[in-house]
Amino acid sequence: MASASATGKLSREEFRRQKDLDAARKAGTAPAALDEEGKPINPHIPQYIAQAPWYLDTGAPSLSHQRIPEYDRSADKLDNWYDRGAKAGPAAKKYRKGACENCGAMTHKKADCLERPRKKGAKFTNKDIAPDEVIQEVASGYDAKRDRWNGYDPAEHRRVYEEYEAVEAARQKLREEEIDKRTTTDLAAVRKVAKAGKEKGEGRDDDFGSSEDEDEDQDKYAEAADAVGQKLDTKTRITVRNLRIREDTAKYLINLDPSSAYYDPKTRSMRDNPLKNVPIEEARFAGDNFLRYSGEAPEVQKLQLFAWNAAQRGNDVHINALPTQGQLLHKEYIKKKEELKDTTKVSILAKYGGEEYLEKAPKELLHGQTEEYVEYSRTGQVIKGKERAKAKSKYAEDVYINNHTAVWGSWYDVASGQWGYACCHSSVHMSYCTGEAGIKAAEASSAKNLLQEAPSSSMPPPPPPPAADSSDDRKKKAEELFSKKRLGEGDLSLDKDKLAQAINEERKRKARGGDDDDRFGKKQKSSYEVSEEELEAYRMNRRMAEDPMANYVDTEL
Repeated sequence: MASASATGKLSREEFRRQKDLDAARKAGTAPAALDEEGKPINPHIPQYIAQAPWYLDTGAPSLSHQRIPEYDRSADKLDNWYDRGAKAGPAAKKYRKGACENCGAMTHKKADCLERPRKKGAKFTNKDIAPDEVIQEVASGYDAKRDRWNGYDPAEHRRVYEEYEAVEAARQKLREEEIDKRTTTDLAAVRKVAKAGKEKGEGRDDDFGSSEDEDEDQDKYAEAADAVGQKLDTKTRITVRNLRIREDTAKYLINLDPSSAYYDPKTRSMRDNPLKNVPIEEARFAGDNFLRYSGEAPEVQKLQLFAWNAAQRGNDVHINALPTQGQLLHKEYIKKKEELKDTTKVSILAKYGGEEYLEKAPKELLHGQTEEYVEYSRTGQVIKGKERAKAKSKYAEDVYINNHTAVWGSWYDVASGQWGYACCHSSVHMSYCTGEAGIKAAEASSAKNLLQEAPSSSMPPPPPPPAADSSDDRKKKAEELFSKKRLGEGDLSLDKDKLAQAINEERKRKARGGDDDDRFGKKQKSSYEVSEEELEAYRMNRRMAEDPMANYVDTEL
């Protein structure tokens, strides 16, 4: 089927006709579309598969864009390479125009010539003109272009063998000549000379080119060599591998609790202690970290850290290559660091002072332990043993000043709520002690004593001591309690006319609903004094709210 991109934008009639044709092909009433090879195209293939992209669209129905393209693989062969050193025929007899001015070849210019620059080029001498090289066009594919061994001739490695064989032949010839110069024919001397020659040589050479002796020496050295991953003792023939002994308990079997120390099966390491409730001294295995942080291991870690830091600063320090140098430099670094620290400390103390605060008691006294056993109850009381002494305050205790015999805060005045001295009852801090005289003076100057000594005219006299009660005495007490003389009015005489007028005015005021403050009207604004009659009228008309019979009304009358 032709794509819409090749036919352009279809009209409405053409689009409808294309849809009908596709439906007829799917139904089998119309023949299927054919590609460029004449093969039918399945009409049920989706459009996104059958439709070619714009850069591969040919304008005709095709599925070639879904197939793998066929490439020419001939350029990917490894034997397809330049013919090195090939010359194109014999050299020319005369310089040609456009040739190399140095050697006379037509295949390159003077700037690309690989021969040694001549004093006078072939252009001027017409001598020793080099033949033309063969220009080859090698089309290498993707794999051949990226193959590092493409174009390598294995026969070139034969030169290395020939060079070593020549060196060995010369060495063997020198040893034979040295043996021939000796006048003795003793076999032991000959062997001694041959052995000395072998030691001087770089390799393990055989005597007179014997390969059997060389093989025997190699076997002997191979037996004495250490095998990889194990320690081999050739005398006892016992192999000690870097593994645990079969009789030992595996690390992961020491504690079977899944929440205990983690075991890494790949590295066979268990860093934490599997039995944390067992002391390290009694434990069979305390973890890999115990070995890492015990002994001289921390010192090695510090040394390695020093080497890394020194290398970052540009110093050539290497622990593995020069361990002695690194250790000496580390010791010197620590020594200079301590000296600088002491110098800084001394300079700071000399400038600011405070050296006395740095002196403290030794740890043996600060964290001292004794064998005294003390047992307490739940309430904090000592049951067994001797109770420890309580820690004293940082302030000075039992220090008396200004003639005092008690400390400040030993007495509290309840009346005034102040603290003071118990020896003199003084509430002034840092005052001078006055002793018993001060206590008496404080009691005399108290508010309680001052109120008791002050004369009181408004207070009634204290009642007389109780005596034998009689009827006359009771009547006399009642008259004294309820008489006007008790209220300070017994000696006054009231004018009846003024009293009647005052009572009428009081009743009018109450009828108006006036308050107690307006009972005198405009008279209150001036300097008016209340008369005894007006005061008596107010008392007579005052309503006694606390009287239970105040609101009583007799309905029988």
